[in-house]
Amino acid sequence: MAEEINIQTAYITLGQLLKETSVIATGGQAKWYLRENTVLVNQEPDERRGRKLYPGDVVAVPTGERFVINGMGAED
Repeated sequence: MAEEINIQTAYITLGQLLKETSVIATGGQAKWYLRENTVLVNQEPDERRGRKLYPGDVVAVPTGERFVINGMGAED
């Protein structure tokens, strides 16, 4: 089962998601983490910490956790 992540903006970056879900402790660890681990965005590997995630996107990390982005904010 995937954890739902509610955002108040049009998107969240992959680095922000990893920090907010405590996969990494600080935003500065995102680049290293994504280089060393396979993170899937919508079932495709992605290592861009600035990757924009929109409502409906699904992120899976090596620990087996999955996150689904839910939108609640205004569009840009």
